[in-house]
Formats: sequence, structure tokens, C-alpha cells
Amino acid sequence: MSSKVYKGEFGYIKYRRKVAIIRTAICLIAAIGMYVTGLLLFKTQKNGMSIIAALGCLPTGWSGVNLIMLLKAAYCSDADHEKIEACKGDLLIHYDHVITSYDTNYNIAASTVLDKNICLYASDDKLDIHDCEKHIKKMIAQSGYSSYSIKIFKDIDQFCSRLSQLEKLRSEKNIDPKAIEDAWVPGTVETAASVLLSISL
Repeated sequence: MSSKVYKGEFGYIKYRRKVAIIRTAICLIAAIGMYVTGLLLFKTQKNGMSIIAALGCLPTGWSGVNLIMLLKAAYCSDADHEKIEACKGDLLIHYDHVITSYDTNYNIAASTVLDKNICLYASDDKLDIHDCEKHIKKMIAQSGYSSYSIKIFKDIDQFCSRLSQLEKLRSEKNIDPKAIEDAWVPGTVETAASVLLSISL
């Protein structure tokens, strides 16, 4: 397996899919192996190994559900990633969000936060922009970011155009988004960018 990809990095969803496939397969093989071994040794289903195999179905089921969610998730394509990287300047970009809610999951390919502006790109045609913006606004407001502007783009060129505008603003105000994230102290209120990651799978 390739080296670990952390939440917010490009390729995160694809990496998590691989992990989920391997984990689910291992759990399933272990549960079946335990059951069959107990059956061969004791010639009956009523044995301790069968009980252990039954308990092993719990993590197998959890892993399977997680895998299904990841298989349904959309992620940032290589082509879109190249366009974003070419125009982002020194903006901090996070990739491959699956923002969760009670009713649905929102697939966000990329996001950036700068000076009370939250800018997101969604390549998922099924995503309801209004609902997603409303959900994000509600979630970040709980951390005190009620005055932030939230805009989701479905067109990559429009998103990149907005990134160029934000990069110009960043340069004029001499803002270092990465330094802001690095300066965060555990136990204090998360940054807006970190909140976006925390509400994502």
C-alpha cells in the first residue's frame, strides 16, 4: 500500500478506500476462518470459536458500511487538482471532503479559507449547493464563525478564478494560512479550516 494520506490531502478518499477494502477483507476472512476452524475441530457449531467468529462479524459489518460510504464518495480528479495547484499561490487548499450531516453527505473536492471567506469546489453534479452552504454555515457557527462568507462552485474554472482573487487578497494583507493552522493550540477553538475537516469523514 502507498504511504499514508492524511485528511485534507489530495488522494485521501482513494487511500481510505484501499484501507477499507483491505480491512474489510481481513476481518471477513478472520471471522470465516475462525468459524470453519471451530467446526472442523469440534464437529459442531456450539463451540467457543464460533462465538468469537460471531463477535468478529461486528467489526466486519462496521468496516463494510464504511467501505460502502467511501465507494459512493466523490473526490478531486487529477485534472482538477493540477488546475487548482497551478493557481492557488500560497493559499492553503484541503482536498477530498465528505461533509456529513443527518440527512445526506456532501462531496467537496477542494476548499480554502481566507479572511472570513470559505471557498469550495464540488465536482459532484448531484450536490445541492444551497443545502450544503447552509449546513456548513450552521456547523462553523457553532465554533464562533458566524460571519464567514461561504461559496461553493461547480465549475472548476470559476473556482480557480476565485482562488486567484483570494491569492491576491492574501498577498495584499500578507496572510499566511499555513502559519495560522500551525499556530493552533490543542484545547482552543479550532480554525475555520480545521472545522471543515472535523465535520468530514
